Amino acid sequence: MKKYEYVANSLYEEIMTGSYPNGTLLPTEEQLTKRFDVSRQTVRKALSILEERKIIEKKQGSGSTVKREEPAVNTGKVAVIATYIDDYIFPGQLRGVEEVLSKNNFSAVLSATRNQIRNERRILEDIMKEPVAGILVEGTKTALPNPNIALYRKLSEANIPIVFFNSCYPGLTCPLSVCADNFNGGYELVNYLFRKGHKSIASVFKADDIQGHERYSGYISAMFDNRLFVSDHKTIWFTTENKYRIFSDEDSVLSSIGDATAVVSFDNSNLSEMSAIKITSLSYGD
Repeated sequence: MKKYEYVANSLYEEIMTGSYPNGTLLPTEEQLTKRFDVSRQTVRKALSILEERKIIEKKQGSGSTVKREEPAVNTGKVAVIATYIDDYIFPGQLRGVEEVLSKNNFSAVLSATRNQIRNERRILEDIMKEPVAGILVEGTKTALPNPNIALYRKLSEANIPIVFFNSCYPGLTCPLSVCADNFNGGYELVNYLFRKGHKSIASVFKADDIQGHERYSGYISAMFDNRLFVSDHKTIWFTTENKYRIFSDEDSVLSSIGDATAVVSFDNSNLSEMSAIKITSLSYGD
């Protein structure tokens, strides 16, 4: 993330969470320069992004004032867009979402993209026809370029709050997101195996979601830091479309690590409890 994007995102989050209510002045450019340890040009670029998003209003000599408009509609409905709804970790996440929405007198409108860009586009176009009070969304194939970014920008310009969970798009500036620390998760899992005496560590990551890239970055960093031999042959990448094929391919890395003496994973889903040998798994609360 570029410095001006980081500054813009930080200020956007503070505005959206009420730290700077409508009508209040943001800190001066000089104050922001010192706070974020960046140049004044970087601060000005960040403020320009917020101004383009109609979050603030800049007046020469008066500073930047928060002028965020309230959502155009309040339907009492929040669109919840997940990649999947009925398997893996998602049922538990969605139960938590519905519980919070219900307590605040909102109802959830659930949709699943199946991690397909065309499905995501159809869902977003439907929302534009029938607006909602907010959108909670898990990005689709977030490691790849996405033609639906423009639709998210239009929804944001219509003052519909958007919050991402699990992953978000690098091409969107100022999105609120709730994501796991995937880098440190990958790093810690390697350290865990290393402490247990394992030195030949293979890995499996998802190529079309950004989580896989972040976890791989943590994995490879921990391997180097522990002075472990890194072999590209022992890292397998899979996508939404070929995830089942890697288990049936005789030439797959999985076939060569079938005699592994220890296995660790992410997400702590119930899948980690289903095998004869229980899998040590990193949960979101760790």
